[in-house]
Amino acid sequence: MGKRLSYTLWALLWFCCCAQADVFSSISQMTDLIYTEKDLVHSLREYIQAEESKLAAVKSWANRLDALTRVSTSDPEGYLGHPVNAYKLMKRLNTEWLELESLVLQNPSDGFISNMSTHRQYFPDEEDKMGAAKALMRLQDTYKLDSEAFSKGKLPGFHSNALLTVDDCFDLGKTAYNDADYYHAVLWMQQSLKQLDSGEEAMVSKVDILDYLSYSVYQMGDLPRAIELTRRLVAIDPSHQRAGGNLRYFEKLLSKQIDEMGQAYEPASEEPIQLGTYTRPKDHLPERETYEALCRGEGLKMNEARRSRLFCRYQNGKMNPRLLLKPMKEEDEWDSPHIVRYQDALTDTEIEKIKELARPKLARATVRDPKTGVLTTANYRVSKSAWLEGEDDPVIARVNQRIEDISGLTVDTAELLQVANYGVGGQYEPHYDFSRRPLDSNLKIDGNRLATFLNYKDEPDAFKRLGTGNRAATFLNYMSDVEAGGATVFPDFGAAIWPKKGTAVFWYNLFKSGEGDYRTRHAACPVLVGSKWVSNKWIHERGQEFRRPCGLTEVD
Repeated sequence: MGKRLSYTLWALLWFCCCAQADVFSSISQMTDLIYTEKDLVHSLREYIQAEESKLAAVKSWANRLDALTRVSTSDPEGYLGHPVNAYKLMKRLNTEWLELESLVLQNPSDGFISNMSTHRQYFPDEEDKMGAAKALMRLQDTYKLDSEAFSKGKLPGFHSNALLTVDDCFDLGKTAYNDADYYHAVLWMQQSLKQLDSGEEAMVSKVDILDYLSYSVYQMGDLPRAIELTRRLVAIDPSHQRAGGNLRYFEKLLSKQIDEMGQAYEPASEEPIQLGTYTRPKDHLPERETYEALCRGEGLKMNEARRSRLFCRYQNGKMNPRLLLKPMKEEDEWDSPHIVRYQDALTDTEIEKIKELARPKLARATVRDPKTGVLTTANYRVSKSAWLEGEDDPVIARVNQRIEDISGLTVDTAELLQVANYGVGGQYEPHYDFSRRPLDSNLKIDGNRLATFLNYKDEPDAFKRLGTGNRAATFLNYMSDVEAGGATVFPDFGAAIWPKKGTAVFWYNLFKSGEGDYRTRHAACPVLVGSKWVSNKWIHERGQEFRRPCGLTEVD
């Protein structure tokens, strides 16, 4: 008992010093919710012992969660690495526990209510629930996951007992609907309806599902099917006013398109409802298809000719004394632009220390608005990050020194070591690490990259206030293995680099002339299964004048 109270006190102190918002964007911080939920289950068990005769329904509910938390706490990061588990945790703590509280309030019990009141202020909010739902849809799109397989816990190469119920699918569809994302609303409302028709029990009614589904289908431009679905709805509930109005409106629209349909009511078909197939709408990202294909391991442009130009070697940092006795194992990942991977760049002990230092500081990662220059959160970057200084711990100072030794570049003008943990469907869509400068009329850029560049030609100099110049190079440490997804991809030239714990990759963002290398536009693919930890060092131009002398041409 004392041990449990000690943990509860620790958890409360941790929550008090950490931001509660955006819990879904970091697996590390979500693990604390696992223990919070376990503590609530324990409190609920005590309440049941006091009033078991009155609370048979609550006891059944608690038994289910008791088994669930035993699995989740045995390996919190592994459990939350499965996106369905992470989403359902958000949903339980955002919705279902509050429904249970209402039930318990009918017969108050001081112990349970007091415990709920203590923890409730730290529960995930509606934004977390929505964020987790959208993450599942992002994974569905990126990795081309079938809704039915997804709902049964089937992911590429993985199968688990993490199932989505009728109500879960309905909630996913409703989240998409409320966001005017009718494509995903249709996918998940159809799946909800399919599972309901198969005999699965649910709280949601068929009328509610058909109501959302019929209008979403209409928004996708499928008027005939919208009419059929609405007719079935009206057949079940003739008094449904919105459905009746929609049906008349839909039929009127269709009658304008084809003169074959009159205004007379036709009974709904008795045949099973057929699922519709729709095309995903285009979005803001021009290289969306290429980027997502690379995330799936498709469209890679590593051919035999290029592979023959890649080598492995021992690297001693140009006779750096710290690397003479133990040189780094350097492996070419790509020839041009040159990207290398270093084996054994971090030890397991160093990784755990970095994660330990970062956890209390993790906050939602931001991006710089290209128009205003202001840092803000964005849906295309879903992770939490922390910044660590060399003075924070000798391990950080040692890692910084190692990066300098390996790269041959000074880190005196580099940014702090950034540590990131990716949450449910965590990703960072294609972006540049360097700041785009006003367009040079003499700069030679091909059509595709020029179009992308022009979108950012008025971007403020993001690093002017630092006085250290642009980001010349990126050194990226992988601090965890990822079971599925999470690759670093370069859509411009078709490369994919997969996370491997303890390794690091390095590339230059700028040519020696100081001009940006627009081929280095890259992305962090959504994490499908697992918890992805990385740390990176952005090395700036100033101080490199004699370490990497300026080239004579724009592409040197």
